[in-house]
Amino acid sequence: MKNVTIFVKIISLVLFGILITQGLFGETRGVENGQRYDRLVIRNVVIIDGNGTPPSGPVDIIIEGNKISSVQRASRDEKAYESEQHVLDGTGMYLLPGLINIHGHLHDSRGSLPIPFEYFYKLCLACGITSVRDVGSNYDKTLEERRKSLQGLIAAPRIFLYMSVWARNPEEAHQKVQEVKKRGGDGVKIFGMDRDIMKATLDESHKLGLRVAHHTGVEETDAWDDAEFGVTSIEHWYGVPDAALHGSQNFPYWYNFSNENDRFRYAGHLWREADQKKLKKVLQRLAEKGVAWCPTFVIYEANRDLLRAMSQPWFKDYLHPTLEEYFKPNPAHHGSYHWNWSTTDEVFWRENYTLWMDAVQDFARMGGVVGVGEDAGFIYMMYGFSLIRELELHQEAGFHPIDVIQHATGNNARILGMEDKLGRVRQGYLADLIIIDENPLENLKYLYPTGVLEVEEGKVITRGGIKWTIKDGFVYHAPTMLEDVGKIVSEARKQLKAHK
Repeated sequence: MKNVTIFVKIISLVLFGILITQGLFGETRGVENGQRYDRLVIRNVVIIDGNGTPPSGPVDIIIEGNKISSVQRASRDEKAYESEQHVLDGTGMYLLPGLINIHGHLHDSRGSLPIPFEYFYKLCLACGITSVRDVGSNYDKTLEERRKSLQGLIAAPRIFLYMSVWARNPEEAHQKVQEVKKRGGDGVKIFGMDRDIMKATLDESHKLGLRVAHHTGVEETDAWDDAEFGVTSIEHWYGVPDAALHGSQNFPYWYNFSNENDRFRYAGHLWREADQKKLKKVLQRLAEKGVAWCPTFVIYEANRDLLRAMSQPWFKDYLHPTLEEYFKPNPAHHGSYHWNWSTTDEVFWRENYTLWMDAVQDFARMGGVVGVGEDAGFIYMMYGFSLIRELELHQEAGFHPIDVIQHATGNNARILGMEDKLGRVRQGYLADLIIIDENPLENLKYLYPTGVLEVEEGKVITRGGIKWTIKDGFVYHAPTMLEDVGKIVSEARKQLKAHK
């Protein structure tokens, strides 16, 4: 019986391949997973663009190589593209710019255990992520992966590498930033810094044309310094409510910032201690100075609902055992701090989220640029899926789904300094696109590659899930990417079981 089931699956996959390549699904023909064409037509599709405008169309889109060469009103002539070799039929479907993850990490290990880059890449493509700003990894490996992605040698999103700068004094800061430029970094990532060192780092970065992402902490510098020195983006949220305190946060005497259980527990008390009038002045200053904000709501969601974070439905088939082991409470692993986590801690963090989300909304109303990143690989958050969850959390924060899509596309492109090449469905832009057969403005959950369970005519069916992800003109069948992830996970679990 098992052999019969396997045979049926093989036949189904072969037939599906024939349907895609021979055009038996409407007008779709001559399109294969992982290929880029001299000319590709996407016909009769509705656009949700990355500029904050409502859906429009239907339109026909022509892609030549890796660029969009034309966006035009859909032809009513059924034979208009009869002579075209490569056509994707978008009838009844929606097309968006490829999602950009502005805060990611390329991991090939977690703890002491390996995890393949392929796992990360295919999760991204299955979730419609076509670009990732890497803000912390093994830089020699990431530089090589960036090259391979750019040249189309691997199925992967495009990669922007921001290298960390650690310095003990201003002179060393200048040198470290120069090293980032020489090594080919796309930008700089900074952590906790004294004010004079931060100023030197930003001065040198601006001089060399490097953008700067600041992961602030409980440190000498805060959001006032981000505005003064010209940081490109604030990562997470530390440093914003800190800048609205009157003195220090009300830490207990035994608090130790280096103990992550202490750090993240009392981070849940921070927003309530910020002076609201002073906070509005901080937000206004950031907006005026053009500092963007990537809040990464998703990476701290376990703090307000630990059981939800530990039992996400996609863990069953797609959580790599290396990640599963890394997520377990362990003081040796960054972000694995949930021991003795209490209901009281969650209550504080729920209030924290309410105040934090209100602040991000206020910042946007003041003209501030809000971006989308996931910071996955930590705190029970899987790559790809977590970015879609981040979109949902932006809607929870009060943003219209149209604006949420803009955060993940046009806004993120702007943060990268790539707004003239990415984040839009526009002639001359790079062909980074996603196609889905449901309207994500109706339900952002349709963007999850696993789709949404619904009832139709008394039967439970699955709707949604991105169907095609196009990166740099390469066309990827998103369900196939997710199927490959399942195989990677299944094999890794078998190997782990064999070694026990």
